[in-house]
Amino acid sequence: MRPHGHSVLDVLAGGDVDVVGRVADASNLALLVRVGAAGLHAIYKPVSGERPLWDFPEGTLAAREVGTYLLSAAGGWDIVPETVLRDGPYGPGSVQRWVGDPLVEQEHPVDLVARDAVGPGWLPVLTGEGADGRPVVVVHEDSAAMRAVAVFDAVVNNSDRKGSHLVREGGVLRGFDHGVCLHEDDKLRTVVWGFAGQQIGDDDLGRIERVRALVTDGTSHLRAALEPLLTPAEVAALEARCRALLDRAAYPVPNGEWPAIPWPPL
Repeated sequence: MRPHGHSVLDVLAGGDVDVVGRVADASNLALLVRVGAAGLHAIYKPVSGERPLWDFPEGTLAAREVGTYLLSAAGGWDIVPETVLRDGPYGPGSVQRWVGDPLVEQEHPVDLVARDAVGPGWLPVLTGEGADGRPVVVVHEDSAAMRAVAVFDAVVNNSDRKGSHLVREGGVLRGFDHGVCLHEDDKLRTVVWGFAGQQIGDDDLGRIERVRALVTDGTSHLRAALEPLLTPAEVAALEARCRALLDRAAYPVPNGEWPAIPWPPL
């Protein structure tokens, strides 16, 4: 349910938070909540429920969730649902608008198919064996929306882009679970490798340049919003990634120094 009379961000930031239940398969505490009088469904991830990660020792996962939303909005990708950092029943955490109906199974643009069943409009990413021993392939859509996701993930250095982290909402491709993004070291790990090495389109190059300019400008609202969420090294690395993507104008390829595919991939 969408709120009326107030923006989604206003409701997420100021509405009363009522816990509905827990997301059972989440690796950290993630709670389905209703926010505000309209009962807007959202996911609340309290900092108190985060497990320490050896490879993300700085900051919080909640702060990174908010940082990726700010970058998605500022660049014009509109991939990450509205997200705020606020207090809740279990202390400070991220609160993100739930995408779609929480009681209905979502369609995902990433799939697992037989090796001989990769149809038009799909790109293979990873081959393996199914439970029955037959060869299978992880595939994703060959679409402008997926190309935008691949670029955005490169900008935010997404370390966990599983297929289940992408769903459609009214024809718009949304992404979520961005708690392990924006590290200063190269940690890109994704199932969206089908465009690796190809040229990035002008629209996405423009979005990258927009983010680069705002992050570089010490007086911009985006820079000011990111500084309490990330370390100075992470902000500098974000700017450097943008510059590198603009210089190459091509989608990144796996570097061999970090696992390229998250597990499980779907």
